[in-house]
Amino acid sequence: MIPDRTEKKERVTQVPVKTIARLAVDAILEKKGHDILVLDVHEVSGIADIFIVATGDSDLQIRAIVESVRTNLKEKAGEGPWHVEGSDHYQWVLLDYVDLVVHVFQNETREFYSLERLWGDAPKEEVDDLKDSSFIKILKD
Repeated sequence: MIPDRTEKKERVTQVPVKTIARLAVDAILEKKGHDILVLDVHEVSGIADIFIVATGDSDLQIRAIVESVRTNLKEKAGEGPWHVEGSDHYQWVLLDYVDLVVHVFQNETREFYSLERLWGDAPKEEVDDLKDSSFIKILKD
């Protein structure tokens, strides 16, 4: 779905970005996404406040992760993505929720683009694959 670029880029609800970021992390973990990294980019980027970067092992798993994120945010926060890219090939899918951007990569594609280095000045936190979002200090209110 391509958004109407004449519309102002804004989220549907006023749910805090850290809340929807926690929901996204939990949705990724639910589908066994791994190597999850949360970056607080609000001071180094005009694009968003928070980036989440995660890895899936196959097209099928990435599709499941993306659908899990979309469903979780819609059902629990009333949020739908403003823009989605990459859902035609599932090597790198970007879900743009305005002030939250979720990137789900296949491993080789993640290594090639290395977003972690690109946003190296941003505070970041790795997510333990065996926990949930409540342990992420960077997303505490």
